[in-house]
Amino acid sequence: QVQLVESGGGLVQPGGSLRLSCAASGSILGIYYMGWYRQGPGKQRELVASITGDDSTNYADSVKGRFTISRDNAKNTLYLRMNSLKPEDTAVYYCNVRSLLQYWGRGTQVTVSS
Repeated sequence: QVQLVESGGGLVQPGGSLRLSCAASGSILGIYYMGWYRQGPGKQRELVASITGDDSTNYADSVKGRFTISRDNAKNTLYLRMNSLKPEDTAVYYCNVRSLLQYWGRGTQVTVSS
């Protein structure tokens, strides 16, 4: 069973940066969608950014211009570069991969606070 493991979260001051990684424990064939989602305190899980098989990207309006999604197929790893972080970005961040099956990671906490 393939597992997704997120890393790179932590505590950062407003205006700071983090890079999240999501590594798959094995190869996943036929991936057509990869995405980062987040769930803040008392909020529903929401899409942050996604990338499709043809490298088309999509971002939530709240993160456009600040976050960048990318992937390294050779390393089976998905990334999310987050710049100019704001307190409202505080959330647990999850990666999601879709092929014939759908996979979710367990999440990594990002806290933006001074």
